[in-house]
Amino acid sequence: MGRNTRKRRSPLAVRAVAASAALAVAGGGLVWANFYASAGESSDRNNIKAAAAQVATIDCPDVGQQLTDVPDGARQGVDQELAKLDQQVTEAYKRLADTRQAQAGDANYVNNAILSPLKSKRVATIDRIGINIKRAGGKPPQGTDQLAECQGKQVEQPAAGEGQNQGDGQNQGDQNQGGQDQGQNQGGQDQGQDQGGQDQGQDQGQGQGGNGPDAGDFQDITQVQPNGGPKGVGGNGLPANGDSGSTGTFTTSCGTNSNNLHNSDNVIVAPGVSNGAQHQHDYVGNQSNNAFASDQDLAGAETSCQNQGDKSSYFWPVLRVQNGQDDFDANAAGGGQDGNVGQILEPSEAQLKFVGNKTSDVVAMPTALRIITGDAKSFVNGLANANTNWSCTGFEDRQLTDKYPICPEGSSVVRTSNFQSCWDGQNIDSANHRTHVAFVQQDGSCGNGFQAIPQLQVRLVYDVQAPQIQNGQVQNAFAVDSFPDQLHKPITDHNDFINFFDENTMNQVVDCINSGQDCQ
Repeated sequence: MGRNTRKRRSPLAVRAVAASAALAVAGGGLVWANFYASAGESSDRNNIKAAAAQVATIDCPDVGQQLTDVPDGARQGVDQELAKLDQQVTEAYKRLADTRQAQAGDANYVNNAILSPLKSKRVATIDRIGINIKRAGGKPPQGTDQLAECQGKQVEQPAAGEGQNQGDGQNQGDQNQGGQDQGQNQGGQDQGQDQGGQDQGQDQGQGQGGNGPDAGDFQDITQVQPNGGPKGVGGNGLPANGDSGSTGTFTTSCGTNSNNLHNSDNVIVAPGVSNGAQHQHDYVGNQSNNAFASDQDLAGAETSCQNQGDKSSYFWPVLRVQNGQDDFDANAAGGGQDGNVGQILEPSEAQLKFVGNKTSDVVAMPTALRIITGDAKSFVNGLANANTNWSCTGFEDRQLTDKYPICPEGSSVVRTSNFQSCWDGQNIDSANHRTHVAFVQQDGSCGNGFQAIPQLQVRLVYDVQAPQIQNGQVQNAFAVDSFPDQLHKPITDHNDFINFFDENTMNQVVDCINSGQDCQ
């Protein structure tokens, strides 16, 4: 792969010795093994495929998104319990993936052996969340049974029309208004169910050891009609400002993570929880970001940014290529143990730019402001908080939201994330990590009394060989890391930011943007 293929610290060659992608027991835990199929297949293959077609993954209510009012004194305990809910779903998904034979012989197996025990565990965990909130003086969540109930889910795209939060006012506070209809993707919404997608990785080239991606997750970018470029910005990549508003930009150069700074923590969503994300992140900027980092730790950290006044943390799920080779985390949490296999790719470019607001000046972001854009669980959650832009260099007027692009020779894969740029003026975070920030309204202004802040735009470029699809099977697939139950769908892409610009540098950012300058 050249310079953008991650150097492997403990490479393990994967041999073509199995008939299907399978789960293996290694190091005392379940680890996805990325095998390629051979000619000799099990006589029970059809039964296993039928079971996989019935229930591909597990769909549980996202409890964290329901908690919009958690007292500060309860948040640490609540976040740790929410991380336990995620781990419970992962463990149930692994049992689902490992019991296809039993499912084929018993129509009630999934409900009796997987979903019912999962519900019991979730009831106990949600009850503990309620106790934490009540002790801190808050109101515990209602409808525990409904929040604890999970369903088996087939491989299908979330309903069109639910809408992505692409920056046109769809997420004003907690309103989640309107949305994109996903109609830009010329490849359809069926996620490849008629192209072998239901095999769940059992055929040659089906990448992630049984949990995606599949052929239906890819789209030839040359077959997509131009649709205006990444959502949330003007056609030239900047806000569509007329003679008003703040038209300047500030670009910060923080590298491409060439020093291989990775972990599977998430200090925003699961502080104090190791492997809280269950997938690897690339980190640029702040060099001390892990689950246990305090704001003081982050403020005093080293930074990879050229401007040493920017110690902000920029992080996103890694992109891996499914080429039959493993990376350093093949047997580790966040890697092989959580269904994330293949070689991690380093971006050839990582562009970090802050832009202004169409209708007003911007104000300074407060220190330690946290923003998450996109939804790592959008495949089962639906599209309310999804925010994805996939494309190819030379074709960035054509964006995909629920497909990975297949780029022509000489063109590179592009991921673009445009962050929420309206702030409630008070909070650096919120209980569900959503409602303290919002996207602009249709006219470009901030609603609900929110204030305009600089909008972060992240553009990542990858030099990766185009996947090959033959007879409904994909070879050399690439995909973002994800929670195992999300099947590595492109709609789950997301991006994270924690502001640690020092005061002087943040003032420079604001002055540049408000005065119409282009600074770096």
